[in-house]
Amino acid sequence: MRRVVRGFWGPREESVEALAGRWKRTLDRLAELLPAADPGAADGTAGAGGAPWTWQQVQSEGPATALRADEPSLLAALRAVQAADGWTDTTGTGLSLVAGNAAGWRIDTGGRAGGTSEFLLQAVLIGIEAPDGAEVPDAALLAAVAEIWEPDFGGVTDDDVLDTLEDDGDFDPDEPSVGWVGHLSPARAALLPDELAVTRTELPDGGALLDIAPRSDTEAVLAANLRLRDAGALEPLPRPMARALL
Repeated sequence: MRRVVRGFWGPREESVEALAGRWKRTLDRLAELLPAADPGAADGTAGAGGAPWTWQQVQSEGPATALRADEPSLLAALRAVQAADGWTDTTGTGLSLVAGNAAGWRIDTGGRAGGTSEFLLQAVLIGIEAPDGAEVPDAALLAAVAEIWEPDFGGVTDDDVLDTLEDDGDFDPDEPSVGWVGHLSPARAALLPDELAVTRTELPDGGALLDIAPRSDTEAVLAANLRLRDAGALEPLPRPMARALL
């Protein structure tokens, strides 16, 4: 089943150059952490010697186009998004990229960033489909998202977890939550209850990475989310939003 590494935050205006830099670091880190997913490695056992991957950029109209994971190419792609009809700096600038190979790996990543909306969260999402039995470094992937994008909250999750949170925990789709691995920004991490039985890793910015449960234990993930919500660690950003982090 596809898993998704997610990060969300409030309004944070950023230049297109800054966004290209964040995307470059993100794609570089994916290549480091998931070398078997290299689209240039047909059998999924070897990468392309450290060369940047070539992704497919999903377009709003027409077929996907090849996009090399270097900063000039990413900068040009982001500028094209901003030049398109209907784009506004309030919503933010998005990319939608896909890569995969014949070994059964598929990564789709996208989101919106640099926007100033008072009501729409900014986000980055990384969807991963892996061959049976393949190791996926969930905590390292979420740590990379936390480092590169500086989100307010995030997690590694899948449809089973999201359905359980919505059906049994009354979590709205846009309400803060975490998966079997979670990330909290510094102010949220400060509200972690002492009795919460999870493995906590302090991050350099004062936030926290939480190892909550095995992927299959949706009830444990639900229980942790309920406790975090009760403690105020999953309080939504006040609307209209005026800052990126709680």
